[in-house]
Amino acid sequence: MSQPDRSTSAGRSYLFTSESVTEGHPDKICDQVSDAILDALLAKEAELQAAGYVSPSGVPANVDNVRCACETFVTTGTVIIAGEIRTEAYLDVQTIARDVIRRIGYTRAKFGFDADTCGVLNLIHEQSPDIAAGVDESFDAQAGRTTDPLDLVGAGDQGMMFGYATDETDVYMPMPHYLASRMAERLTEVRKNGQVPYLRPDGKTQVTVRYEDDRPVEVTAIVVSTQHDASIEDMNVIKADMVDYVIAPVMDTVGIEWHDAEIYVNPTGRFVVGGPMGDTGLTGRKIIVDTYGGMGRHGGGCFSGKDCTKVDRSAAYAARWVAKNVVAAGLAHRCEIELAYAIGVSHPLSVMVDTFGTGAVPDEKIEKAVEKVFDLRPGAIIRDLDLRRPIYEKTAAYGHFGRELPEFTWERADRVDELRAAVAALG
Repeated sequence: MSQPDRSTSAGRSYLFTSESVTEGHPDKICDQVSDAILDALLAKEAELQAAGYVSPSGVPANVDNVRCACETFVTTGTVIIAGEIRTEAYLDVQTIARDVIRRIGYTRAKFGFDADTCGVLNLIHEQSPDIAAGVDESFDAQAGRTTDPLDLVGAGDQGMMFGYATDETDVYMPMPHYLASRMAERLTEVRKNGQVPYLRPDGKTQVTVRYEDDRPVEVTAIVVSTQHDASIEDMNVIKADMVDYVIAPVMDTVGIEWHDAEIYVNPTGRFVVGGPMGDTGLTGRKIIVDTYGGMGRHGGGCFSGKDCTKVDRSAAYAARWVAKNVVAAGLAHRCEIELAYAIGVSHPLSVMVDTFGTGAVPDEKIEKAVEKVFDLRPGAIIRDLDLRRPIYEKTAAYGHFGRELPEFTWERADRVDELRAAVAALG
């Protein structure tokens, strides 16, 4: 049963703000290290499986058996990696971490952090067998109630996950978050390609959009805070470059007015000390940046460092997939999906659809169509979205959603016709 429609904001003007961060932000360094470790586990286990490797204890390598829950912490000169994994592969965690930090651009001590000289402490240990038991063989399978292979995989944790989509941008993302994310991405691009050579890896962006009748009509404020070389003392130089190389190239792509927006660039002045030297970082502290910029709800679980049996990640991806297909099918202008799971149980406990009063048909019909078209068991999500691949480091900066990359299978609008047919069959 779906919840009653929440009232929309139609008929009034309001402002909504979202932020993003660059890949050099301390928290995002941690997300990327954690996901690089997950990718390495999946890649190396797959290699061992292809080679027919069997451990000395008689366990064959199998990528389906990989488990990972990896957290990273960074501070001045130090990286600490902890968590639980299960694999037959050997990982050089220190090298993986240093490679990520080097790719981001922390390669000199004068930047406040150096991939080659920072300390890396590995505290990873084996996954709890109590957790593994319910994930490897679901509650129903253990009770002998099913032999369906897709019922054998239990959810890796309890909790609720949300997915959201809106037709206000071509990629079905909220306008403020889309703009903030693309600006953060552009900030890194112009640093790495040398267009603005004095930039350093750490940075944040923020965009405020005015809505009329629930549609974005104007950007009213833009904030860019970027780490820079100490030799640049005139903030007007940085502001002019940010407008020319970062703000305008992004804003001009979406077709809404921005030229009268208040623009703040490094509003406190110098930003020379940044990255882990300026602030500590931790995996999973940018969950709103990772998702919808606050426009949609969030179940609270982070994504990075978690393998696909953890529904915090895989079910959130599936919920986005469902919501995007609902909106792409023209069944609503906005759609939010909630899924809920219990650890070790293979079927979702609930599926909720909310179109905020924008649905072309009642939410109850869309909900029934979703349940007919999408199999939202963890095993089916892993299969349909092909999640046992080393694709995750790419997700760990600039948003898990709204980026139509080949690896991001949850961004496909591939169930549109089936959803329309299922709704039509309901009469």
